[in-house]
Amino acid sequence: MVAQTRERTSRSRWFDPRLGIGIVLVVASVLGVGWVVAAAGGGTTVYAARSALSAGERVDASDLVQREVRLGDALGRYLEPDALPEAGLVVTRAVGAGELVPRSSVGDSSGARLTSVVVSPTGRLARSVAPGSVVELWAAEQTGNGVFAPPTVLVPSATVIRLVEADGIIADGGTAVEVSIPRSRTARVLAAVANGDALSLVPSSLPLAG
Repeated sequence: MVAQTRERTSRSRWFDPRLGIGIVLVVASVLGVGWVVAAAGGGTTVYAARSALSAGERVDASDLVQREVRLGDALGRYLEPDALPEAGLVVTRAVGAGELVPRSSVGDSSGARLTSVVVSPTGRLARSVAPGSVVELWAAEQTGNGVFAPPTVLVPSATVIRLVEADGIIADGGTAVEVSIPRSRTARVLAAVANGDALSLVPSSLPLAG
């Protein structure tokens, strides 16, 4: 009788339920960590803009930073490292600093279609006119000394590359602006500048109120 009691006690101590629960928790933890690691390694490496990119600008790897992201259905829509040629690409539409670079915003042939010029708009610039913004370039032809014709659209879509600074300070009025325009409009823009026409930059869209 005593021997049977000792045998049951020994088996009871050997099969402690708490030990079984502990083993289950350890196994579940290991499996969970493995799942997290596998999920984290499922991202895709794509390029993001190191700084704001303007239409007409040629970029290479030094202008971009790599980001590992999970794109899901958007896989293939953004520029991957193996899709960037050594000669770089040309930006076809503006990309903000830190934004992922869409494949549709870069190309090889844009350099033949776009160029940049510096214009000096009359009066103050709208607050939304900044590097990367899309604007219309209007011109009022100077028909006489201080006499101007009604303004017309000279370039329907231009991209602001930069505001040209004077002595390190951007002036409040009469600021020179470098813009990217279609090459087909270059002669008309240069003629307007040489003629002293009154030029204006009109934002194509306004930013959302913060």
